Amino acid sequence: MLKLIGSRAVTVLPTLLLATFMVFVLSHLGPADPAIAYLGEEITEERLAEVREEFGLNDPLLVQYWNWLSDAVRGDLGTSIHTFEDVSTTIKRTLPVTVQLVIGGLILSVLIGLPLGVWAASRADTATDRTISSVSVLGVSVPNFWLALILVAAFAVNRDWFPAIGFTSITEDFWGAIRHTFLPAFVIATGGLATVSRQMRGAMIEALQSDYIRTHRAKGIRRSLIVWKHALRNSGVTFVTVLGLLINTSLGATVVLESVFAIPGMGGQVVGAALQKDFPVIQGVVLTFVLVVILTNLLVDISYRIIDPRIR
Repeated sequence: MLKLIGSRAVTVLPTLLLATFMVFVLSHLGPADPAIAYLGEEITEERLAEVREEFGLNDPLLVQYWNWLSDAVRGDLGTSIHTFEDVSTTIKRTLPVTVQLVIGGLILSVLIGLPLGVWAASRADTATDRTISSVSVLGVSVPNFWLALILVAAFAVNRDWFPAIGFTSITEDFWGAIRHTFLPAFVIATGGLATVSRQMRGAMIEALQSDYIRTHRAKGIRRSLIVWKHALRNSGVTFVTVLGLLINTSLGATVVLESVFAIPGMGGQVVGAALQKDFPVIQGVVLTFVLVVILTNLLVDISYRIIDPRIR
């Protein structure tokens, strides 16, 4: 286990450097000048020169990146050039919001997708199996921003069952948090449950066709026990893999959904920062996302060795 963690730690640094450098370069390629966006209507040549010098925008691109990287290593992610708030403070405020959305989406994905996948596998090549597979394809194909707008119109505007915008922390108001989180979490779960059901169907079919399952059937063990205990347990590696992938894709989905639902999370924060050319905020959020993805992949690898001793 320690060897695995050590080997993964060696790959973390190059991954972080490459991801942050690419985002840094790409964000600077746009024609917009953050100094101009910062000054707005009060722009003058003298003031523009002062702002560019203040934020180090006159330095070469590599020098700007090196300065940011040197500060980030010491825990200083910089200051927003628009709100003047420390980027680390911004992340501490917005990260729990995004985490709540992702967890809500994962819970719905598993609660709906896992039974559907197992059900389809236990009735392979039947009408039930084909129906579930068709619904799964539809869930993956529907754009999440379009589905979000449809759900807002149907259940927030027309029915007033859920709030259209805003956010409530689950630590402040449990039921209020459920109401605010359900619609965006359901949009995240739409693609997630489709992925879970499809992947688990394939893994379960393979498990149900194995020799040890035939032995259990010959012993007269109940079909439900064979499916939900023996076959499902041996599909655990597939389930953990899918769960890790869903966490990573759900983080990306929050960038769009938090803007649609006006949720003050990291996804919406990075969209606003990109529009305002607020480079410190962009870099800080991207760094956080990359760290979450790396940590998720590490936990998935560790889970493999716990679930399946053969991998050890």
